[in-house]
Amino acid sequence: MNLITDKCFIDGNWVKPVLGQLLLLKNPSTGEKICDIARGTSGDIDLAVAAAQKALKGEWGKMPAFERGRILSKIGQLILTKIDELAELEAKDVGKPLKQAKADAIAMARYMEYYGGAADKIHGQTIPFQSGYTVYTLREPHGVTGHIVPWNYPMQIIGRSVGAALAMGNAAVLKPAEEACLTALAFADIAHEAGLPAGALNIVSGLGEEAGAALSSHVGVNHLSFTGSVGVGTLVQAAAAKNIVPVTLELGGKSPQIVFDDADIDAALPFLVNAGVQNGGQTCSAGSRILVQSGIYDKLLAKMKARYEELLVGDALEDLDIGPLISERQKDIVTGFLSQIEGDAYIAAKGKISPDAPKGGHYVEPILLAGVDTKHVLAQSEIFGPVQVVIKFETEAEAINIANGTEYGLVAGVWTKDGARQMRLAKAIRAGQVYINNYGAGGGIELPFGGVGKSGHGREKGFEALYGFSVLKTVAAFHGDN
Repeated sequence: MNLITDKCFIDGNWVKPVLGQLLLLKNPSTGEKICDIARGTSGDIDLAVAAAQKALKGEWGKMPAFERGRILSKIGQLILTKIDELAELEAKDVGKPLKQAKADAIAMARYMEYYGGAADKIHGQTIPFQSGYTVYTLREPHGVTGHIVPWNYPMQIIGRSVGAALAMGNAAVLKPAEEACLTALAFADIAHEAGLPAGALNIVSGLGEEAGAALSSHVGVNHLSFTGSVGVGTLVQAAAAKNIVPVTLELGGKSPQIVFDDADIDAALPFLVNAGVQNGGQTCSAGSRILVQSGIYDKLLAKMKARYEELLVGDALEDLDIGPLISERQKDIVTGFLSQIEGDAYIAAKGKISPDAPKGGHYVEPILLAGVDTKHVLAQSEIFGPVQVVIKFETEAEAINIANGTEYGLVAGVWTKDGARQMRLAKAIRAGQVYINNYGAGGGIELPFGGVGKSGHGREKGFEALYGFSVLKTVAAFHGDN
């Protein structure tokens, strides 16, 4: 793969950033330089938006939905031929173990296949109305969609966001995170190879406060999709509001996994741990709070402790359980949270950093905490590192109160064999997704995803994403009666 990193992809071509500036991209496993990337600014965003607008008036805007679908499906097929290359790029760039990076590449291909197949299957409706009228609705693209993608899951989020937008006939401008954008740049070449018309996809790398801010506030953007922190999401939404532009926000989480006395804890155990430490815990939907009913608390804590002590952290290319955190700054944030352990809280278990881990990497041992008060910052804030808290509860009502006791509402897991309890919890928990006797449903390309509260609003994945990336138009035609 002939990867170009020091240019922006605009109107089907690789072009130097307007100001000619570059940014240093580092490998989180080693702290060493990977390459330089383009430092795009407002001028580059202007060019990208203009290219997208031109595409909408040209070949891309006139293309039938089934032909858009064929191109997206071909993108998916090409991704599958480059899985190993993409996985290595993602491992070096993000710091996630190779097996996780490979799963992300496969997921991106699956998104393209899914949205390729869905492109010509979004229909309007006819509406019974007054005599003498025929009324129907149309689903039409917004126009230019802006996509601000984080560093933790670039491939997956490009797939679910850009894939859905293109399927609906929008033209996209993508701003990948400055910490990790190599697979986003590789995606540009793959899309071009698949025959995506010039201007349908444009990619401007750069700093969030420069390129990201310019995209959020651009008068030529008709819809924005942002995944990231609550703080930056607030800024994006405020900037878009000045132009009355709708925004899909997928923000943070402090998601609970609730384990009742009757649960199959051996079946639950790998889910409970993996949902908290996968990708170094740098996951918005991480199951970082483990709520355990008192009857099995000691037994489950012992099993989790044993599993934690087996976890090994190291270089992403070594393909261990956990890789490094994305940056020294993120490592400082996580260790800062851990410095606030107080009262009855204690470290119940730790994983290990491999003795072979490069000295310059941003490594943190996975930490299992117990005895944390439910109102403490460690049980309330999104740490975004491999840290889980185990909290004891007595009754179902108490579990619900604890689960709903944060400002977030992204994901929840419920572990119980009681069918009636499953239904009660699914309705009572305040979250965008509730998983029963599983967590995450294997990624669930088809399953609508998003949050409530400070976890955001709008939905990605599945057909709901296509509705979000379209505008509903009502046509009422008066023709009179016979």
